[in-house]
Amino acid sequence: MESSEKVVIAFDLYGTLLSTDSIADELATIYGGDKAQSLATVWRRYQLEYTWRINSMGQYKSFSEITRNALAHAVAEHGLTLAVSDAARLMTAYDALHVFPEIPAAMKLLQGNKDAVSAHIFSNGTDQMVGSSIRTSPELSPHADIFQSLITVDGLRCFKPDPRTYAHLVEQSGKKGHPGDVWVVSANPFDVAGAKAAGLKSAFIDRQGQGWIDRLDEMYMPTLIAGGVDQAIKSILNY
Repeated sequence: MESSEKVVIAFDLYGTLLSTDSIADELATIYGGDKAQSLATVWRRYQLEYTWRINSMGQYKSFSEITRNALAHAVAEHGLTLAVSDAARLMTAYDALHVFPEIPAAMKLLQGNKDAVSAHIFSNGTDQMVGSSIRTSPELSPHADIFQSLITVDGLRCFKPDPRTYAHLVEQSGKKGHPGDVWVVSANPFDVAGAKAAGLKSAFIDRQGQGWIDRLDEMYMPTLIAGGVDQAIKSILNY
């Protein structure tokens, strides 16, 4: 099958393929198991919030900087301190996050359909951060060659859901002028809504089984909802 005829699927990385909660294991070695999960959750919350804030202000810091600053915020909010060495250690560990349970099956599904699917990573992360995460994640690294490209937004100096990021994805995936030919698979509602607003198709990964509860606007609802990335791939292939 010619590449132009393949189904283009772009997978969000952090929170969709890689579990940001899995950093709790490393946090536990520094702050104890009783605080680790809460720290991981708050770290992720501020990581995302900082991207939205800085987008709104028309400013920019790299996702790596934002991730480090969000860590400091989470630690301070818990009344704890963050040593420079611990910050460096945690940022290194962030490059080796574990995947969600269904991801190995999803990767095998992509491998089995490589003649029908053009798979890409589409992330807020920097080229270096995303590349390291793909190469270092214990469960994802064996499947790194499945992805045709690692598409990041760092060169644009803005973050999802800015429409420029989705235009960049469409262009980089070889579908310029045809956004409706590109699927975004994401567990992040803001990403799903951003993709739909930009004219792309979207698959929302609903691991909690709550359905689409975002109420910003019905026009931003996902094209389809799936309980896991593997289910999303199957649904897209049958769409």
